[in-house]
Amino acid sequence: MKYIFEVTVTPGFSVQEYAAGWVEASQIIQQSEGAQGTFLHRKIGAPDTVLAIAHWESKAHRDAKDDCRSERVKAILAKHARVVSVKVIGEYEDPEWQVLPDQLNR
Repeated sequence: MKYIFEVTVTPGFSVQEYAAGWVEASQIIQQSEGAQGTFLHRKIGAPDTVLAIAHWESKAHRDAKDDCRSERVKAILAKHARVVSVKVIGEYEDPEWQVLPDQLNR
């Protein structure tokens, strides 16, 4: 499953600063059972906005993760709560339908 959220940084805080904390926290969170990687995408034309997509084995695995287990993750999340706004896009199943370029040449 995918957990997707959009982050907008407030003036005076940069996307690069957010990304540094995001990478550090994500490296810890990715040690959770069922974690399958996470990606941070810059929004084209909006230098203060990024889209995060976290991949999990299942919704149950994502729900079971506990960010409070790590004092460092808690500190990063607390700092970010003061300098970014987060819009949760949602939780999505892995794709049922897909078309990939290499499938077109068969």
